[in-house]
Parts: sequence; C-alpha cells; structure tokens
Amino acid sequence: MTGLSFGSHAPARRVILHLSDTHLLGGGRRLGDHFDVVRNLTAAIARIRTLDPRPDAIVVTGDLTDLGEPEAYVTLRELLTPLAADLGSELVWVAGNHDERPALREHLLGGSPTQDPVTRVVDLNGLRLIALDSSVPGWHHGDIDAAQLDWLREQLAEPAPLGTLLALHHPPLPSHIPFFDILELQHQDELAAVLRGSDVRAILAGHLHYATFGTFAGIPVSVAAATCYTMDLARPTEEINGMDAGQSFHLVHVWDDTITHAVVPVAAAETVPSFTPEWYRTMAALTPEERLERFSRKPTA
Repeated sequence: MTGLSFGSHAPARRVILHLSDTHLLGGGRRLGDHFDVVRNLTAAIARIRTLDPRPDAIVVTGDLTDLGEPEAYVTLRELLTPLAADLGSELVWVAGNHDERPALREHLLGGSPTQDPVTRVVDLNGLRLIALDSSVPGWHHGDIDAAQLDWLREQLAEPAPLGTLLALHHPPLPSHIPFFDILELQHQDELAAVLRGSDVRAILAGHLHYATFGTFAGIPVSVAAATCYTMDLARPTEEINGMDAGQSFHLVHVWDDTITHAVVPVAAAETVPSFTPEWYRTMAALTPEERLERFSRKPTA
C-alpha cells in the first residue's frame, strides 16, 4: 500500500524514524537494576520492522549508552546496524550527555577515539539532516560551543532543496519538571541566532524521556520519548519518576509544505481489522466523488 493517497496531499516526500535514549549498558545489565534496556530496544526494533513505507533514515538522538562503555556501543551497533541495512535506511547517531565521545567514535563509528564533537551532515535526496553534538564532556547539561555554531552556520549558508532537519540530544525547550532545569541546553540564544532565517524546518531531540513538542526560534521542535524507560507525568511534579511503560518512537513525515511527527507506541496490541488491504484496493478503484459518497457520508440511525 506504499504511496497510496486519497486526500489533497500526495504521499510524504521523506520518512524519518526518530528513536531516542536507548541507554544501553555493557553485559546486558539492567539500568538501575530495574529496566531491561536491551529487551525494550529489541521490542522497538520488532515494531519498526513492520513499518510501511520504510524510513529513509533512522535518527537516534542521544544517550545511546548509559555509561559510555565500549561493550554497550558494540551491542547497540549490532542491534541497529542490521535493522538499518534491512530497511535500506541511513543510520544517524547523535551523542547525548550519558555518552562518551572517544568510545562512541571508536566502537560505534569505527573512527579515532577523540573528544571532537560528533557531528554529521546527511543528504537524503534533497532533504538535509544535520546532527549536532550538544554533549559537554564530564557534564550532564547541554551546550553548542562557538566552533560548532560556526560550522553549523557554514552548513546552512546554502539552502537544501527540501530544507533541513536538525538533530541534537538536549531540546531547546523548557520542561515542567523542575530538576530538569539543571540539565537543559545552555546558551540557547546563540543557537537561535544561527537558526533564524535558515532553511531548518524541524528540530529533533531527546533527553527528557517523554514526548513533547514546542517551537524554538520559530522552528517546530519534536522530542521523542525513550526506548529504555519513560517519565510518569501523571504523578505530582515533585514525585515524577521513571516507569517501565509508555516507550515509543516517532515517525517524521516530510511534505513540501509541512512536517508531521507521529508518536508510535512500542507496546503492540490487537487491532480491529476494519481497514484491510482489500478495503484499500476497493477504495483506490473508485473516483474521488465515489469515495466521498461511500465513506464520508454518516450512516443514518
């Protein structure tokens, strides 16, 4: 059914899978002795394999590991690299505050173990994806230093045919959870100055362990929840903690005139087979007027 469309919009030009906060540990250890992060990521992968259409890119916005252990990066690579290859998707890693740049570079990227920021520019057939590194070695808050801002400004000097998506770990958004304030992205005004007037159409981030949305410098920001655990936001503000439930990822659909961000739960449940492939084929054979008459008219009592 890939490419099928009944409405005023053609199928999306590009599809991005947005994962975040896998927090893997070496030896398959549980996170905080509670969360089986490998099992939870494996469950997400199983759901991702059912996607149609398949994503053009898989973007993982940070906290790839919990302690920056080499073995954890190897496990993550072994889990997600085959997935990306099978789906034909570009795989883009983004460093988070729990990551260690040298180990990430060596054991995930196959490069030299340096402290250089982990940045990348990917051309997805006209859609530009830029990965920034908001991690600060030795600290949990985020920042984009002057050198990286200059590099970003150079990348954005020429617009891309389908515009640009920006991916980083620390979202340039406020959080209603008070203690998250000390972990936020610093010097946001400097980043905003680089982004204003550019072709950046959306910002993808993680870090918060819950899905949220906002705007920054007039640009939509989409924060994906984690695959490891999520924050129970139904609790009183001062009692919010992590729970082994509600894990999800985002599907980012890029059209010429808009971008949407859909939250996809990892937990699977039985669905009611109302809309079958046969139903779609029947609808596709009708004229727009016939489809409107058959499907849009409400039944009478």
